[in-house]
Amino acid sequence: MNAYKAIFRIQFTNSLQYRAAALAGLGTQFVWGFMYVLAFRAFYASNPAAFPMTFEQTVSYIWIQQAFLALYALWAYDYGIFDSIESGQISYELARPLNLYNRWFTQAVSNRMARAFLRCAPILLVAFILPAPFRLVLPADAAKLGIFFVSLLLATGVTVGIVMLVYVSAFSTLNAGGTRMVLSSAGEFLAGGYIPVPFFPEGFRRVVELSPFGAMQNTPLLIYSGYLTDSALVQALALQVFWLAALVLAGRLLMKRALGRVIVQGG
Repeated sequence: MNAYKAIFRIQFTNSLQYRAAALAGLGTQFVWGFMYVLAFRAFYASNPAAFPMTFEQTVSYIWIQQAFLALYALWAYDYGIFDSIESGQISYELARPLNLYNRWFTQAVSNRMARAFLRCAPILLVAFILPAPFRLVLPADAAKLGIFFVSLLLATGVTVGIVMLVYVSAFSTLNAGGTRMVLSSAGEFLAGGYIPVPFFPEGFRRVVELSPFGAMQNTPLLIYSGYLTDSALVQALALQVFWLAALVLAGRLLMKRALGRVIVQGG
């Protein structure tokens, strides 16, 4: 356990060094955030009653999404892992006395938390001081805020669990680029990255909510905005725990199988 704590700390510190990249991403997220808020404002102005969420809930959804984007972005990968598999450098990883799945999982979580740490504060600060109705507001009570952070951690774990499956799939492909592209596009949409999941058609929405994609950013963002309450909130949290356990178990089993068949050429 101490080894993984050290890996987390080292990876977190290293990721904090990329401040220029964080500033560039911060500017992009501000632009996208304002664009989404203004676009939804135009739609709500036509017929507010036609939407499943209030405009204030949607605004909170968008700003929290932008503030913590690094935690659950499906397009954020550690390309060094893919390079090590494709080049054969994975042999050095296998020689180390650490579980490879645990190590990669720890690295992924640390990287995402460091990137979110660099970007979230400025976005939240600006979002809280904007004029109404474009302002980000706090949840109704402290308990709901605490549940949001728990759900956010679970969402990060589910996201990393899915990303780990992509890493494992790289053992069986010549190039994992196609898998990354399909998952990034389809997964972001299904997770509510483009429009909130409650805006989906009823039947399709129910399927998405029960899938691992519904247990990603969708759940904590809907909790913060106040859309999920009571039994629906409990069910959403339970699904997050279920999918986190299922994805980690599947990833471990597939990793074990892949490592049992991996062959590294050369010396």
